[in-house]
Amino acid sequence: MDKSGEAQAYWKQNLSSWWKVKKHVLYAPLWKKRHNREIRLSSAMNMGTLPSRFHFILLTLYVISNFAYCAALNYNELDKYSVVAELRGRSGVLAVINMIALVILAGRNNPLIPLLQISFDTYNLIHRWMGRIIVLESLIHTFAWAYVKHAATGWSGVGSMLTSTPFISWGTIGTVAMVLIAVLSLSPVRHAFYETFVNVHIILAASAMFAVYIHLHIAKLPQEPYIVTVILLWLADRLARMFRILYCNWSRKGWTNASVTALPGGATRVTMHLPKYIKVKPGTHAYLRFATLNAWESHPFSIAWVDHRSKSPALPNTEKDFEADSESAVVPKIDPSNSTTDVSFVIHSQTGLTKRLFDKASLRSPRTLILKAALEGPYAGHHSLDSYGHCVLFAGSSGITHQIPYVRHLIQSFNEETVATRKVCLIWIIRDSEHLEWVRPWMDLILRMPKRRDILTIKLFVTRPKNPHEIISPSATVQMLPGRPNIKLILASEIKEQVGAMCVTVCGPGSLADNVREAVRDVQHQGAVDFIEESFTW
Repeated sequence: MDKSGEAQAYWKQNLSSWWKVKKHVLYAPLWKKRHNREIRLSSAMNMGTLPSRFHFILLTLYVISNFAYCAALNYNELDKYSVVAELRGRSGVLAVINMIALVILAGRNNPLIPLLQISFDTYNLIHRWMGRIIVLESLIHTFAWAYVKHAATGWSGVGSMLTSTPFISWGTIGTVAMVLIAVLSLSPVRHAFYETFVNVHIILAASAMFAVYIHLHIAKLPQEPYIVTVILLWLADRLARMFRILYCNWSRKGWTNASVTALPGGATRVTMHLPKYIKVKPGTHAYLRFATLNAWESHPFSIAWVDHRSKSPALPNTEKDFEADSESAVVPKIDPSNSTTDVSFVIHSQTGLTKRLFDKASLRSPRTLILKAALEGPYAGHHSLDSYGHCVLFAGSSGITHQIPYVRHLIQSFNEETVATRKVCLIWIIRDSEHLEWVRPWMDLILRMPKRRDILTIKLFVTRPKNPHEIISPSATVQMLPGRPNIKLILASEIKEQVGAMCVTVCGPGSLADNVREAVRDVQHQGAVDFIEESFTW
C-alpha cells in the first residue's frame, strides 16, 4: 500500500474545466460571500439566510415555470370572465400537483436524499419556496373564483356560497390554512417561536390537506387522486418515523435510556443507550425526544460517537484481539444479534429544549441524570470521504460532533487499507479552552489509535482564552493556538502538501462556513478540491 500518497498525484489535478462551474455556480454564494451567516436585524429578529447561487438559479427557474403555466391561457376568448375562470382552474391544478413534491421534499425519509446525495437542508430550502408558490397559486385560485362569482351575483352571492356550499367552504378553509402556514413560516416568526411553529405547522398542514381533499371529493374532480397521493405520502413519512423510533429504541428487555451530563461551557453530553445493534455512518444526525421534556418535540443533532457493546462479552482469542479491545476507538468486530449501541451527542445550550436539558442536568450531583428517551434516525450519512486522498475538516464550537466520526473512521480505515485517504487535518475553533472537555474522552481515544500520527494533524484555535499561558501545543501533530484562524492561509498551506483529490468540509456557525466556502472557491484553479457544508437551517 502506498502510504505516502504519491500514486494519487494524478487525482490532485483539475482534469477538466468543471472547476469553473464549481467556483462560479455550485459553491458560489448568491452575491459575494454571505450564504449561511444569518441576517439579523436585532438579537430577536432573525431574517434567515441567503440561498446559494445554484439554489437561486434553481428556484428562479421553478418560479418562472409556474408563472408560465399559469399565464398560458386562451386570451382569444372575448369574455374576460372565461379567461379568469381558466386561470382559476389552472392555478388550482398547479397548487395540488406541486403539493406532491412539497410533501416529498419535507419528509425526513425522502428517498431522493440517498439517491441524489443532496442534503435535507437543501430540500428544506426548496420545500419552503415551493410552499410559498402553492400558497400564491391557492390565493389566485380563490380570488379568481370570487371575481367571477362577484360579477354574476355580487358580494352577497359570494358570501352565500362561502357559508352554504360545502365545496366552496372546504376550499376556502384549505386556502386559509395555507395562508396561516405562510405567515407563521416567515423567518422572524419561525426562529422566534420555533418549537411552537413546528407543532402548529403540522396541525395546519394536516388541516389544509384534509380540506383540499374534501373540496375535490365533493365535486368528484379529476385532481382528487393527486391529493390522495399527497396524503398517503405524508402519512407514509409519519409511519416511517414511528417505525424508526420503535425499531431503534424498543426491545423485549426495555426502552432506550439517555444519560444526560452537563459540561463546562454550557453544553450537554447526551448518550442514548439503545437496546440493540444499530449501524451508524459518519456524518449522520438523529432526532431526539425526551419523555419528561415535551415528548412530542424532536430536535436534530449530529452524532458525535458510537460504541457497540456485546451483551455477553467473550474473552479475546488472540493477543491481537486483546489489543483491538483495549483500543476502544477502533470499532471492534462484534455479533450484531447480541449487542447494544451507545450513541452520543454534544448539545450546545441555547433556548428551548437545549436549555431545559442543560439546566435539569446542572441541578443534579454529579451533574448527570437518566431519562427515558427516544432516538429517531440515523439520517444523512450520504457523504463519504473514503475516495479522497486529503481531507480538511473545519469545525466551529459544537460542530466538532459532525467531524469526529469522520476522523475516527478514516484513521481506522487507513489502518485497514480500505480508503484512499493519506492525510487528514482537523481544525476546531472554540471560544474557551474549557470547551475541550466536550469531546475529551473521545479525542483521547482517537489520539491513541494505531498510526494516528501518520495521517492526522489537529489544530485547535481558542478565540477568547481566559489564560493565554494555558494555550500550549502538546505535540507537532496536535497544535493549540490563540485567536481566530486565517482560513485562506490554512487552506493554502494544505494545498501545497495536497495528496490526491482533496475534500474540505465544514460544520459550525454560518460565518465560519462562509469563510471556508470563500477559501475553497479561491483555490479551485489549483487542483481538485471539493467542498461539503453541513448545516441545519430552519
